[in-house]
Amino acid sequence: LEEAAFQLQQIFRIDISIALNILGIESMRAGHYSIAYTCFKLAADRGYSKAQFNVGLCYEHGRGTEKDLEKAAFYYYRAASSCHPMAQYRYARYLLCHRPENEWDRRHQAVTFLEQAAMAGITEAQAYLGVFYMRGLQPKEKRGLKYLLLAAKNGDAQSRYHVGICYEKGLGVQQDLAEAMRHYRQSAAAGNRKSRERLRV
Repeated sequence: LEEAAFQLQQIFRIDISIALNILGIESMRAGHYSIAYTCFKLAADRGYSKAQFNVGLCYEHGRGTEKDLEKAAFYYYRAASSCHPMAQYRYARYLLCHRPENEWDRRHQAVTFLEQAAMAGITEAQAYLGVFYMRGLQPKEKRGLKYLLLAAKNGDAQSRYHVGICYEKGLGVQQDLAEAMRHYRQSAAAGNRKSRERLRV
């Protein structure tokens, strides 16, 4: 009976968190940002990762609360630790953009979160990793191309442009101008200006 009671308590706790998060989303859509933030925060404090991510967004963009990147990162980290892919991406970006580069542990943690988010299908993480590996101090071109191709297949025109560059210059792949042109054309058709310029060249 104690185990059954505990299970019911857990389900009830999760249901309240889900309800609060949904109420927060509806409030955000209606422009009631402070109500939305309060709902997200209540659900986040109960350990609900989707709400933790939403609290992070509120702090990052100053919606319903003061803008505070450190608090945003804190909530993104909590959600990322519960395997929330978009939180993993946003927390990783925070670490790479707002922390000294010589902090190897933070950089390693950021890359780990980015790779988890990329494998979960987050296009932004795939694109970011692709460029990250191409431009690092010790470029890993094949790995970078792998992530750029994933992002390109998910419809990211900028990544498709970068794939074209890889084929044009032979970065991580055998040089192939016809294949470069194919990627530039697809990227240009999706509205990428740089690809149109490369095609003219």
